[in-house]
Amino acid sequence: MISSQQQNEAMATLQTVRDCLRFGESMLRGGGVFFGHGNDDPWDEALALLMHQLALPLQSDPRILDARLLPSEISGYLSQLVKRVNDRVPVPYLTHEAWFCGLPFYVDERVLIPRSPLAELIEQSFTPWVDPERVHRVLDLCTGSGCIAIACAYAFEHAQVDGSDISAEALAVCEENIQRHGLAEQVRALQSDGLAAVDGPYDLIVSNPPYVDAQDMASLPDEYRHEPELALASGDDGLDFTRQLLLDAPDQLTEEGVLIVEVGNSWEAMLQTWPQVPFFWFEFERGGHGVFMLTRAQLLEYRDDLLAD
Repeated sequence: MISSQQQNEAMATLQTVRDCLRFGESMLRGGGVFFGHGNDDPWDEALALLMHQLALPLQSDPRILDARLLPSEISGYLSQLVKRVNDRVPVPYLTHEAWFCGLPFYVDERVLIPRSPLAELIEQSFTPWVDPERVHRVLDLCTGSGCIAIACAYAFEHAQVDGSDISAEALAVCEENIQRHGLAEQVRALQSDGLAAVDGPYDLIVSNPPYVDAQDMASLPDEYRHEPELALASGDDGLDFTRQLLLDAPDQLTEEGVLIVEVGNSWEAMLQTWPQVPFFWFEFERGGHGVFMLTRAQLLEYRDDLLAD
């Protein structure tokens, strides 16, 4: 916790960028915050908050470290720092910006903060598992902020991309990001409960759906409590959404279509539930796990096994 006394002392003594960053790192380090929404250390968190307050890029000239700040700038920074430490609000919700696939996105508490390892696959246009020349239609299921849909639009420049979500609030954020990136003619936001109202068939369905099981939901760090539970929780074993998706996906895929889904820690439950299904599990150079692929043909071949659960 950052006490009122510490805030008053900071207002009275902090003067430069360097002062503010040092103070912020100390408060974050001592505050026991959880890092998992874009940064992994207190210096980067303090830097993100301060540069946002100053309307400067993160890669600013180091000579600004000794620049003196206005009292209003220091006050604004301290206010955000207190929310980060005392209220455990993740930095992207304070700055309303997150990065995914090297692209900026607006985010707020209506959507998850982008952090999926799917970014690594999108940056490679899913090759060699997908032939980019044959991808004409893409669905990002459970799109949230639209980051995956929009990144896919950049990866597949000639494909039409749909981003669907059950949440109208999330789709409003998605639409804002579509407009921000100037992709209204290539990407559209659709409201759908799962695959019920999407407009297939698609050559590629990508999804980062709810997959957190009940045990993990009960032990989530406070930072994750600011994210929409609808986008996280998926039953006792984390597979409620994925079960239905595996059954419905073949009807929304082209003959050569592919389904790629992130299930995080619930991958173990999937192996226990469907040991005979040949899920292909991706490996990531930059970290991350629990992302599988199945072709439409495999989904149809093992449909009876999937139904038997």
